[in-house]
Amino acid sequence: MGFELRFTDKEITAWGGMSIMKRMLDHLGFDAALTAAGLPQPKSNRGYRPEQLMTQFMLSIWCGANRFEHGEVTRHDPVLKRVFGFTRMANFKAVMRLFNKFTQDTNETVMDSLYQWMFGQLSINGITLDLDSTVMTRYGTQEGAARGYNPAKRGRLSHHPLMAFVADTRMIANCWLRPGNTSSANNVQAFLSNTLHRLGDKRVCLLRADSGFSDSAFLDNLEERQLHYVIALRQNQPLQRALVDAQDWWTLHDETGKPVPGIELNRFMYQANAWSKPRWVVGIRQHIDQRAAPKGKTLNLFVDDPVIGKYRYSALVTDLDLPAVTVWRTYRGRADCENRIKELKYDFAADSFNMKDFWATEAALNTVMLAYNLMSLMRQVLLKSSTVKHSSNTVQHTLQTLRYKLFAKPAYLTTESRKTILNLAMAMQQRTWMQGLWDASQSFEVSAKFTPIYSP
Repeated sequence: MGFELRFTDKEITAWGGMSIMKRMLDHLGFDAALTAAGLPQPKSNRGYRPEQLMTQFMLSIWCGANRFEHGEVTRHDPVLKRVFGFTRMANFKAVMRLFNKFTQDTNETVMDSLYQWMFGQLSINGITLDLDSTVMTRYGTQEGAARGYNPAKRGRLSHHPLMAFVADTRMIANCWLRPGNTSSANNVQAFLSNTLHRLGDKRVCLLRADSGFSDSAFLDNLEERQLHYVIALRQNQPLQRALVDAQDWWTLHDETGKPVPGIELNRFMYQANAWSKPRWVVGIRQHIDQRAAPKGKTLNLFVDDPVIGKYRYSALVTDLDLPAVTVWRTYRGRADCENRIKELKYDFAADSFNMKDFWATEAALNTVMLAYNLMSLMRQVLLKSSTVKHSSNTVQHTLQTLRYKLFAKPAYLTTESRKTILNLAMAMQQRTWMQGLWDASQSFEVSAKFTPIYSP
């Protein structure tokens, strides 16, 4: 069947659902928070407001950009321009020029302010903080890119950012960019101090981390701060012998009291050579033949032993005087931060917005983290609001899914009695749900939405 091609001058957007995010930002006072953060100002009176550039950059990320150049897609969207109240949309190079103005001091001042504002919106009595690091491969000559541990691209230059996650709210509490040849625990004590500062009045009840952070000085520092912790241990030779010598291993039971085959636990006092005192260690061993995917590592000192060689071992150090099963189950939740890192890379393109200047790259990276936190707040508070009835409320959708379910909605603007109307093209069965989100986006309350994972 033949058809003709015609053009229209009507202003249409493919991202009508992004108006919900704009209303939420207005409700939170986001623009005022950006103004108060001390962003670098333009030198010309004709320059773009830095608040617009930051918002426009995040808008591009939410709409699927994974390069600075992809910001041109939203730049040429006349409806988004009017919805977000911009007089004119900036070129992606203006966003890059803004980040190039960031120095180490500017990064600290601006991001301290924005993180404190973000967590000041939340009401939660005690949080669980997870520390982790990740590798971001670089292909150019960016400052700080160096050869280090890179399991995916061995020998490639990379950055090795250090990150802190609030497990209870599924948000990022801090992110420091570091050269690729740094270790996981490098400068971690200063990083923790800065993280606690950025969390404001939020009390950290528990800190969890993998074996890369099991440094003796860091454990001492946590105890000086009176922060409870559960941290995995490196399985060096003295610890391997301690695990083998440990007595009274007992089989794990599930919540119904039924034994779980192939998993055994133990708890004992242990003092590593570098430790100033003995500490509680929880040992976990999983039988290779009885578990489909056993966790931990085979002890290399006893790999040929017919009994010990059948197990994979792991160990946790903690200051909590709790049963071994409670410590182990509390630590297992830390694995969720790996999902956050994957989402940051695949959905938010956190490892793609890199620039030649080190501090410019860190500024862009932390802006991505802010975009992630705002989207997380939307998912957990707005989309789960009791005033919004929809079958997907119980599911934590990724950003990629939300783009198709919520944001990618065709829309156009009209004017009636000097009032601007956003007209969404949606199926009849979805309109009640969208109207509920529209109403809730400027009436929701953040308080009392989050329950602590661990509370002493």
